[in-house]
Amino acid sequence: MAPPRVRFAPSPSGYLHIGGARTALFNWLWARRSGGCFIVRIEDTDQERSSLESVRAILQSLRWLGLDWDEGPEVGGPFGPYFQSERKSLYRESAERLIRERKAYRCYCSKEDLDAARQALKQKDPKAQFVYPGTCRNAKDDAQRPHVVRFLASREGSVDFVDRVFGPISTPNKELQDFVLVRRDGLPLYNLAAVVDDHAMGISLVARGRDHLGNTPQQILLYRALGWEPPEFAHLPMMLSQKGEKLAKRHAAVSVREYQERGYPADAVLNYLARFGWSLGDQEIFGKSELVQAFSWDRVSRSDGRFDERKFADVVFEHLKRQELTSDDAYMDNTLPFLEERGLTVDNHEQFRAALGTIRQRARSYADAAQALDYYFREPPEIDPAAQRQFLTPEVIPRLEAAHRALDSIETWQAEPLEAALRGAAESQQLALKELAQPLRVAVTGRTASPPLFDVLVILGRSASLRRIAHARDLASRAI
Repeated sequence: MAPPRVRFAPSPSGYLHIGGARTALFNWLWARRSGGCFIVRIEDTDQERSSLESVRAILQSLRWLGLDWDEGPEVGGPFGPYFQSERKSLYRESAERLIRERKAYRCYCSKEDLDAARQALKQKDPKAQFVYPGTCRNAKDDAQRPHVVRFLASREGSVDFVDRVFGPISTPNKELQDFVLVRRDGLPLYNLAAVVDDHAMGISLVARGRDHLGNTPQQILLYRALGWEPPEFAHLPMMLSQKGEKLAKRHAAVSVREYQERGYPADAVLNYLARFGWSLGDQEIFGKSELVQAFSWDRVSRSDGRFDERKFADVVFEHLKRQELTSDDAYMDNTLPFLEERGLTVDNHEQFRAALGTIRQRARSYADAAQALDYYFREPPEIDPAAQRQFLTPEVIPRLEAAHRALDSIETWQAEPLEAALRGAAESQQLALKELAQPLRVAVTGRTASPPLFDVLVILGRSASLRRIAHARDLASRAI
């Protein structure tokens, strides 16, 4: 049996939706699991809504997620072009062939004619569903008159197929109508273009959202009318809002790019998307390679799920905490752009690595990590105004001076000697350690909460630490 060929075929009318990314992921996982081919095809026949900017945005998001494609835009392949707007002649040829073989026909009914028919039916039976009555089935063929092309659907029998997720599905042909294949402007509708391209590109399995399930019987009819063998189908459960509605921007961040900009690791996004409609026992956290090895269609659920931002964030947090999922090098590489956005430059990568160890068990995104690391690389640190008012007052000047003297006398700049010196300075002033340590924490970090103070001092180093204490002493003196 030949290796499977699967595809992801987005419409470039905006960003890559998180639901579309899940569809791309499942196709990619199956291709990588089975040694098959993952193809990206751009369905851009809707010229009013499609844009090259959207194409770039979608491809960038796929690359960021690590969903590399074997054929498609920017990589080419033997079945190109991979933009539907460049394949119009194929659709015209197939439509004309169906007309010649009396499997489709030109329909000359105007929009006004159809609207009037719908209105008449509504007045007769408000609950009735309008079905095109086949008015032009036997009309004289005239390619010069304005027309759409309709498929000549049988009223007998049924369309039967076995879905890889939903199992056997049967649709009576009497429920179908003579659906439109080509619009008046000559551009194909989704069903015709998808069938022609999937056949031409040798697609062996079409995996897509359950919202396309209604298109599948029509497409199977088209395959058979054109004398082609239909591929297998796998329809995926839907992503819904917490209220059970179709997931939209008002419910959550639905663009993949938004999660990239938020500082989520790409593999954590894949992890959450994979678990949305697929499971492997009770395991929640997966690395990318684990997903490839474990994926199978029989573990895909038939039930729609509700998008949970909190659970998503928890998956991200687990990926950031675990070294086996996010190495220090990867963590640093991905945090660096967020530090740069804050106007910070990192010259000492060993210091960066050490600083990272103090925050990675708490940071919930790379952006969060950059915020937590800010004071390590900003000179002087930004001091929280409330912390300054509370802890950098004239009363603490002697304490800061004592801390400066005690720390300056340390030969070995390590946590234990630093703590011992500071305890001695506190005792000499008859203070509890915290009465000296808290102003010192604000002095070196600008914050009232931080990782262990002596760890921070070690990472900052002698010069920076003493310089910050002196700066804080100056700030305190100005409050007089």
